[in-house]
Parts: sequence; C-alpha cells; structure tokens
Amino acid sequence: MNKKREPEVRRILADYGNMLYRTAYLLLGNPHDVRDALQETLLRYLEKAPAFASGEHEKAWLLRVTTNCCMDCLRFRKRNAYMELEPLREYLPAPEKPHIQELYALPAKWKTALILHYFEGYSVKETGEILGLSESAVKKRLQRARDALKLELES
Repeated sequence: MNKKREPEVRRILADYGNMLYRTAYLLLGNPHDVRDALQETLLRYLEKAPAFASGEHEKAWLLRVTTNCCMDCLRFRKRNAYMELEPLREYLPAPEKPHIQELYALPAKWKTALILHYFEGYSVKETGEILGLSESAVKKRLQRARDALKLELES
C-alpha cells in the first residue's frame, strides 16, 4: 500500500469499519465473504480516490460500494456451485442477538434497505438516494421486509 494513503485507510477503518462490517455481515452471513467484500471496498476507495463533499457523503459512498461488493459476491454464489456447510452450523457460534438469523433469510434488496434505514439511521429519502430508488420503492421494500420478518417470527 502507498505509504501516503495508509493513514487515510486507517482513518476510514476507525470511523466506518464496524458499520461496514456489520452491513456486509448482515447481507452475506459469512465472515470470509465479508472480509473479501470489505477488502474490495477499500481497494475501490484507493483506486478511485474520490473527493467527498462531507463526511456524510463519504459514509454513503462507502456503504454503497460495500453493498455493491456484497451483491457481486451473492451473484457469484448464485452462478457458481458451492458446497453447503449447513451440517456444520451446529459448531458455529450462536448469533449475537436473538432473531438475527431471520434477517439472513431475507432477500438482499430488502436487507439493504433495512440496514440503511433502521441500523444506520438514514431517512427513507436518503436511503433511496443511496440505493438509486424512489421513496415509494424504498417504503415498499421496508414494508415487505417487515412483513416477512413478522411472519418468520410468528412461526
């Protein structure tokens, strides 16, 4: 890594690392894929060297790139065969919060809207701007995600 850029990357990881990791983990559910997605996000940041108008613009850009990298990973999983490790799940640590498993079952587009709106605190309008969607589309995704979670939790 370029020595001039190293402090910048360290700052980004200090400021946004937990948020980006949490977002990627909720989308992918696999710590190995999460690391790959975050590494790709940082590489894109270094390659593009974008100029941001504010800290909020930087945060939104990093979230968007992270979700795009996660979507790329999910598309790769869908196109390429992989071995299901479900029998090994009993040996994995339990989720940190109850009902977090239900989030993993949601489609990625719903999870992304949920994460941005409820976990990261963006308004519906801001979520739409980050995702490139209209406010009504964001509201519908949030509604569908809430309905799906409600059905899952009632089961």
